[in-house]
Amino acid sequence: MIDFYIFEKKTNIIFNDKKLLEQAFIHRSYINENTGSRLSHNERLEFLGDAVLELVVTDYLYNKYTDRDEGELTAYRSALVNAVIIGEVALSLGMNDYLLLSKGEAKDIGKARSYILANTYEAYVGAAYLDQGYDIVRNFIADTLFDKIDVIVKKKLWRDSKSLVQEKSQEYLNITPSYKVINETGPDHDKNFTVGIFFGSDHIADGKGHSKQEAEQCAARKALEVKDWLD
Repeated sequence: MIDFYIFEKKTNIIFNDKKLLEQAFIHRSYINENTGSRLSHNERLEFLGDAVLELVVTDYLYNKYTDRDEGELTAYRSALVNAVIIGEVALSLGMNDYLLLSKGEAKDIGKARSYILANTYEAYVGAAYLDQGYDIVRNFIADTLFDKIDVIVKKKLWRDSKSLVQEKSQEYLNITPSYKVINETGPDHDKNFTVGIFFGSDHIADGKGHSKQEAEQCAARKALEVKDWLD
């Protein structure tokens, strides 16, 4: 079993069930490569943690922004719990040092690893909820994530990039953007897409993601930056 002493000390959460903690860090690829290990991957914990995370963040935003409607709060929440931000938080916590991955996955340190780290954060939240209860896991999420929202709101990062770039391109160029898949790699359970955004025949920017929708959003954000349309 992995020694989580340093990690537990850093997060100030000492698990009663160490096996539950370990499970939060086990990727499906590791199980597929080590069929005799009798370990379980973290996807059930991720499912639970995703729901807990959504509730905690929703409650926080509801009480913090009492003058905002549900549509804007939903946009805030989506921006706060997206894979990029949560992946960065997981990396800053040192979660990468405890991941159990297949040899192939262990070599990938790009966007795919960020996505795995985001899922691991959610799995850890699920495990902490089961082992420690709601209040402890709420404090953990507050300590690691809540400070990101002020920047998101100040810089208006919560806005849907595809909608905004379409609005701006029609306003300034009288053009509706189009998207095209440039590249597609990876197995079915872990696809990676590169999508280009075009204004007419002009190729403005590329975005990457684990779905076409995610890659399109990334491309739209980059196009907004290229055109200096982020106010």
